[in-house]
Amino acid sequence: MTRSASILAIALVFALAGCSGGDTPVEHSASDRDAGHTSSSAGLPNGHIDAGEKLAHTKGKATGQSCVDCHGEEGNAPIDASYPKLGGQYYDYIAHSLQQYRDGNRTHALMSQQAKDLTDQQIADLAAYFGSRPTHLRDLHGVNN
Repeated sequence: MTRSASILAIALVFALAGCSGGDTPVEHSASDRDAGHTSSSAGLPNGHIDAGEKLAHTKGKATGQSCVDCHGEEGNAPIDASYPKLGGQYYDYIAHSLQQYRDGNRTHALMSQQAKDLTDQQIADLAAYFGSRPTHLRDLHGVNN
C-alpha cells in the first residue's frame, strides 16, 4: 500500500468511526442494556429491544411485509442480495436510514412505503432490536484489490 493510500485509509477509519456517535447498544451502560434500552445521538427517544422485535415481525399496511420477511430473522438473511443485513448493524445507521426513508430523503420502492408511517419511537425500537442481534456483517479487511 502506498503512503497516500495508507493516509486515505486512516482518514476513512476516523471518518466512519465518527458517524456512529458511539450509539450501538453494546456501548451503553449495562443497566440500560439489561433494561433493553438504547439512546441515539440523533435525538430519538430511547429504543426498546422487545418492542422492536415485535415490530420487526409485524406486517406493514403499505406493503403487507414485515422487516423479517425481507431482511430475514434477526436481520441476517435477506431474501435479495441487494438488501442489507441488519443484524448487529450500528444503531444510528439503522435509525438514520429509517428516518431518511420516512422523510423521503432516501428512496426505495418498498422501504419508502414501509417507513413512511413510522414514528420516532418505532424507529428507535427497530434500531435497538436489529442493533442488538448477532451480526453476520463483515468488513473488507483482507480483501484483495
